[in-house]
Amino acid sequence: MAVIRWTKEQTIVALNMYCKIPFNRVTSTHPEIIKIAKIIGRSTNSLKMKIGNFGSFDPELKRRGIVGLSNTSKLDEEIWNAFNNNWGDLAFESEKLIAAFSHQTLEESLQLEEAEFPQGRERTSLIKRRVNQNFFRAAILSSYNSKCCITGLAIPDFLVASHIIPWSKNEQERLNPRNGLCLNSIHDRAFDRGFITVTADYTIKVSRYLNDCVDKTAVQDFFLKHDNLRINLPDRFLPAPEFLAFHAENIFIK
Repeated sequence: MAVIRWTKEQTIVALNMYCKIPFNRVTSTHPEIIKIAKIIGRSTNSLKMKIGNFGSFDPELKRRGIVGLSNTSKLDEEIWNAFNNNWGDLAFESEKLIAAFSHQTLEESLQLEEAEFPQGRERTSLIKRRVNQNFFRAAILSSYNSKCCITGLAIPDFLVASHIIPWSKNEQERLNPRNGLCLNSIHDRAFDRGFITVTADYTIKVSRYLNDCVDKTAVQDFFLKHDNLRINLPDRFLPAPEFLAFHAENIFIK
């Protein structure tokens, strides 16, 4: 029987899945793999293996002794190299492809409310921004197995994909998963305002400003007890030290 080769479009969708599903949960029985495999016309085992192929290109997995599958193709490598540092294009292009494979509009595929978006040129820009934000959140929560990297809280409704370099400060790195931390909503707010930071060696630092707060018990429970501890590191997309250094130097209240 002739082997049906993967297309470029199918491979881009597989990279989307690589970013969204925790690497240690990539199985042929994973609900999202079953769903997407059917949409793109591949078997669940084939999609699972394709996701594993991308793991072999990921230098962070290699450093941790995790080896992806070895039967990669030239197309796999081309897609990885094209999008590995171009996350915005990957997010939007891959979601458009999933919609096209599903014979749906992008809004239908992502279940976006029509009333949220105006008509005209602004509509496309707003939809793309929503798609990109959803992709960034999925990639960050997946990397941290949906657990806050400071507290270990594992309730997704309370978790935020927090930008290390703020969204407004660096357009190029907005969607880079290495520019993100998975934080609960309280610590996300504190990180965003500079009351806490994470140093380039992944150590939590708490601003001296919080020592002057009246409610010492709450501050101790929420913040001070985490001071000088290391965050729980993600399975992949390790936060870039240079991004953490930027936050420590420019956002953190010393």
